[in-house]
Amino acid sequence: MHDLVIRNANVVDGLGNDPVAADVAVSNGRFTAIGQIVGEATRTLDAAGLTLAPGIVDLHTHYDAQITWDATLSPSPSLGVTSAVIGNCGFGIVPSPPAVRDLILRNLSVVEGMDLDSLRSGVNWAFESFGSYMDALRSIAPYINVAVLAGHSVIRTAVMGEDASSRSEATTEELSAMCSMVREAMDQGAVGFASSYSLNHSGYAGVPMPSTITPWSEFDTLVGAMSQHDHGIVQLASGVRTVDELEELSVNHNRAVFQSTGMAMFNEQEPDRAIQIFEACKAANSRGQQVYVQIPCQPLSFDFTMANAYPFYSHDAFGAIKACHPDELKNIFSDNDFRDRFRSSLQNPRPGMIFQGNWNRVTVAIPALEKNAHLANQTIESIARNQGTDPLDVIMDLSLEEDLKTTFIGQFLNVGDDGVAELLRHESGVVSLSDAGAHLVFMCDAGFGLHFLGKWVRERGDFSLAQAIQRLTSHPADLYGLIDRGRIQPGAHADMMLFDPEKVGVTSAERTHDLPGGGPRTIRRPVGLHSVFVNGIEVFDGKDYVEHTSGPGHILDRFQLSKNNHSPST
Repeated sequence: MHDLVIRNANVVDGLGNDPVAADVAVSNGRFTAIGQIVGEATRTLDAAGLTLAPGIVDLHTHYDAQITWDATLSPSPSLGVTSAVIGNCGFGIVPSPPAVRDLILRNLSVVEGMDLDSLRSGVNWAFESFGSYMDALRSIAPYINVAVLAGHSVIRTAVMGEDASSRSEATTEELSAMCSMVREAMDQGAVGFASSYSLNHSGYAGVPMPSTITPWSEFDTLVGAMSQHDHGIVQLASGVRTVDELEELSVNHNRAVFQSTGMAMFNEQEPDRAIQIFEACKAANSRGQQVYVQIPCQPLSFDFTMANAYPFYSHDAFGAIKACHPDELKNIFSDNDFRDRFRSSLQNPRPGMIFQGNWNRVTVAIPALEKNAHLANQTIESIARNQGTDPLDVIMDLSLEEDLKTTFIGQFLNVGDDGVAELLRHESGVVSLSDAGAHLVFMCDAGFGLHFLGKWVRERGDFSLAQAIQRLTSHPADLYGLIDRGRIQPGAHADMMLFDPEKVGVTSAERTHDLPGGGPRTIRRPVGLHSVFVNGIEVFDGKDYVEHTSGPGHILDRFQLSKNNHSPST
């Protein structure tokens, strides 16, 4: 007797093999048979006309806080995701001594665009150490599988407090304490260690996130603290750090290194820059090292107002004003000296900055005043040209006129389909970087996988369905050492999604106020998705989450040693 049999499906196994028409049987949370299944089942589902594939593996999320109040990890399960990695860029919430908990949340609210009041009212501090956090996650019993990264910035904050963002050199005793915390995290089942050197990562009141000011030697030492464990990847928001540096790190510590950086996203202003980074990773891999790029499959889009103008935060003019109240910002934005400082920075953008003065990529999305409705969907550059003025003055003056409530959309990187497609196909790329759980007010890329299947498979044909599914499932799972995930084969965990390939995709963004305390966030909903199963249990039925008193997701704490042999099929 099987627990579940899905009949008449078009099965894509996640390993790059061609689809096959087959039945699939599940028992005790694992696939038991694929083919023509005989025998009874507790539940039978007819999947005629639909595709059955492994669930999507999302390597780059920020659900660290949300998971403490939302076991579903919404909206990811509704978008086909069955496994997620949290703690990316080193911005987790553990270890969390009581004295620094609010500091952790304040910094998190700015660097990852989260509502501070929602964080303060929502996070249930039933933990302090990494081990007690893992225990708390097991008690929460999430809907999807979760792996946790140990985080540089949060560990530094736990040890150094406020000094973590102002003092670059840790004392010998402080560094030793940080190493102990990394070792404890690995002992307790961390999937690896994460950090950031990104120019765009700032915390509350404009302070730099702690890891970004540290010498490379500190990061190297903390990676070395994983040495007693065979498993453990390194994830780094690398900023301007070079592939040579990452390769040396991989050599010294025998670790796979996964970088995320705007410099490795397609940029029409510098079309050769990103592919050169990918090719440098390919060369490193050919020498036996493991250096990869996490690459999004959507434009890096930002919805923002000038009350929270985070795409501009890496520019010096915004350094001290990032956490200012809107009333203070109005006075600052009216000041010609401030505008001149911003203009000067735009004339000499540094590598790694998100916004480099390309006002043709900033569009008025929602004017706050009816009298300005005609400006909707116009770029700042075109408005400035029509008015005969400077684009910077246009965005400032319009925002001031509308009480800083004008909503803008910026598409600064990963715009240009042919250039992006080359990166997505590259053997050194890993389709990832959704940032799910972060940028809650304005941006939600949790549906990256369904978007990939809709745009890059059905609409453009850059990938076959089998290639795309592999890119979203077994490829990331194997690189991170997630055991028996991302594939439909006997013995593997029964994480899967059932969808219509002729319709699959995501809706446009919509605003909802369902965070603790009524805080806002932006979500997208699935199109053409019929069911999502985690460890053989349905968690999403195509319309809503299936109610469970205890979610079927596993807290992942055992991993395989990642090998340098996981190139996807092309």
